[in-house]
Amino acid sequence: MNCYETMFVVQPTLTEEENKAQVQKIMDVITNQGAEIVATKDMGIRRLAYEVKKHKRGHYTVVLFKGQGNSILEIERNFRINEDIIKFLTVRYTNTVEVAQFNKMVADFAPKEEVAKEEPQAPEVEATETQEA
Repeated sequence: MNCYETMFVVQPTLTEEENKAQVQKIMDVITNQGAEIVATKDMGIRRLAYEVKKHKRGHYTVVLFKGQGNSILEIERNFRINEDIIKFLTVRYTNTVEVAQFNKMVADFAPKEEVAKEEPQAPEVEATETQEA
C-alpha cells in the first residue's frame, strides 16, 4: 500500500455542520475505496494564494491515508464533481525518506489527548483525614 496526503479546500460560506458533512463525505469515499485513513487535520479557514471560483478564503483539511493507486482516480473524481470543494491536491510518498516524513506527519497530527495518554503519569496521592482525639 502506498502512503498518500490529500489536501482539499471547501467553500468558506458553508456552516460548520455543512463543512463537517463535506469532510465526512470525502472520508467515506476514501474508506470505500479500500484505503485506511491514518490521520486528519482540520486547518480551519485560511486565505487563498489567489481567488478561486470567486472565493478569497477557504476551509482547509488534510487527510493522510494508505491505499492502492487505482483508488486515487475515484477519490479525485469525487472532488471534481463536488461543487463545495474548490481546490484539492493529492501527493504520494514513495521512497524511504518520504515515507519517514509521512510517519512524522502522522505523529504530529495525533490529538494532544492521545499523546497525554501515552505519557506516564505520576501516581495520585490520596489525602487522608486525621482524627483529633
